[in-house]
Amino acid sequence: MFYSHFAALGVQVTVEDSSHHGKVDMAVDFAGHIYLFEFKVVEQLPEGKALAQIKAKGYADKYHATGKPIHLIGVEFSRERRQIVAFDVETI
Repeated sequence: MFYSHFAALGVQVTVEDSSHHGKVDMAVDFAGHIYLFEFKVVEQLPEGKALAQIKAKGYADKYHATGKPIHLIGVEFSRERRQIVAFDVETI
């Protein structure tokens, strides 16, 4: 769903963007900013794992040379409630 919204806007979207440490779920390059998204399904309560994974695996490393602001975005969905339970953002 996130992908379809960004793609409909005509922004540059890369899904499963590879780095030397793994793949970030989605990278968006828009208006001079880089947005890195990681999506996780959790049992019920937010756990902060999505944002933690972006940071731990260094997904932003390959974008530092662009000089653009980088926004790390962790989104967690509840398996039980089937909705977003956490949306964590950090700008580096």
